[in-house]
Amino acid sequence: MRDEIAILMAAGMGTRMRPLTEKTPKPLVKVCGRPMIETVIDALNKRGVSKIVVVTGYLGDAFNCLTEKYDNIRLVKNEYFEKVNNISSIHAVTDLMRGRDLFICEADLYISNPDVLNGDLESCYFGKFVEGYSDDWVFERDEDGRITRVGKCGTDCYNMCGISYFRAADSSKIADAVDRAWGKEGYEDLFWDDVVNSILDHLKLTVHPIDTKDIIEIDTVDELRKVEEDIENINRKNK
Repeated sequence: MRDEIAILMAAGMGTRMRPLTEKTPKPLVKVCGRPMIETVIDALNKRGVSKIVVVTGYLGDAFNCLTEKYDNIRLVKNEYFEKVNNISSIHAVTDLMRGRDLFICEADLYISNPDVLNGDLESCYFGKFVEGYSDDWVFERDEDGRITRVGKCGTDCYNMCGISYFRAADSSKIADAVDRAWGKEGYEDLFWDDVVNSILDHLKLTVHPIDTKDIIEIDTVDELRKVEEDIENINRKNK
């Protein structure tokens, strides 16, 4: 067991995946019969993460099933998820972050390779390299590979894939910065990654490259169907 924790951000409303998310929070939507969030939990448990904190909001009571199935899960409610951007989910757990090696993960991911989180890690964002222009969240880096910008849009660079890892000193700095930003003008619109971007001079973050098939982001019903078709085709070929 590693002395690490993980923060799983599960407060969002998943509006792009309606009607599936009208009665089910997006992280609990099933991919080939398994809730997405459980693929993240299984990967964290395979690494040996000691505690997993799920930050809930929309349809939060639905996540109670996880505490019955896993003995290392704690639920924390984000009281502001309807009015404040996802900085509110990190603000809800800053007291748990300080001084801890930790993962911060989006909970609505499908992790097809549970070994993707294993290995020795320094403070980093997991990233997928995308050739050409991307309007997604991206990382700009200097010649030494240190991240110099976390933000939207870029060309021939690594794209964010929803998982990051921070050593204890950096997690404390991020927690402090989130608390400082909370309540200031415009904070309601902030992503927590905007806060990280604002203190990059005080962090040493790199990109941890992954294969595009290891961690899959699913935003719409059509994307869900496509992923399930691909998985079923792979399973048939492997029989």
